[in-house]
Amino acid sequence: MFRRREPVPFAFVAEADRFRSNVTPPPRERLGKTQIAARSLVGLTVVAGLAGSLLFGMPALEPGKAPSKSQQSEASEGR
Repeated sequence: MFRRREPVPFAFVAEADRFRSNVTPPPRERLGKTQIAARSLVGLTVVAGLAGSLLFGMPALEPGKAPSKSQQSEASEGR
């Protein structure tokens, strides 16, 4: 009814871990001064944006400060 399968040799998996290619990848190109300056400028812009959002966002997150005067129109003030 059921046929018994033959065991599969998994020796090729162990050999694949040890396999080294004889093809070397090309060397990485060095970045130019303009590319380094551009990447630095982008990084500084991101850091400045995060610092600015933190600086302007922190006062809004403080729960203790309530406005001293309630917001009412001047027309209802004389009544």
